[in-house]
Amino acid sequence: MSDVFDKKTRSRNMSHIRGKDTKPELIIRKALHKRGFRYRLHRKDLPGKPDIVLPKYNAVILVNGCFWHGHECHLFKWPKSHRGFWENKILQNINRDKKNKLKLEELGWRILTVWECSMKGKDRLNKEEFIESIFNWIIKLRESEEITGYPSK
Repeated sequence: MSDVFDKKTRSRNMSHIRGKDTKPELIIRKALHKRGFRYRLHRKDLPGKPDIVLPKYNAVILVNGCFWHGHECHLFKWPKSHRGFWENKILQNINRDKKNKLKLEELGWRILTVWECSMKGKDRLNKEEFIESIFNWIIKLRESEEITGYPSK
């Protein structure tokens, strides 16, 4: 199946996809700041430059887009065109994520991975409960966890 856009339009669309300051990331940062949490952004000295770093709690929050990180949810579908390119790209992202998480844990960091589907789509969580679960994870010093848009199995 061919692309619905010409090459120039597709290129322009793809160039506007951000890796930092995404809407889900901004929602979480605003809620954290409102509750008095202070954090650093994209620390270059940490593996993978985590989205949000809370040094006081020895915690990092990774806000992952379901498509770009190959999450097995309703928001992720393998593209039908350029299949080889996308499989390679997404599988590299998944492998890089695993390596970075391992390195962060070896350095003593706790990791909360927040998936886009927890904030968007048909299985999104209630906003208040979602934000509260982030606060509880930080304060109660729980081990690394994930927040997804579907119940844990």
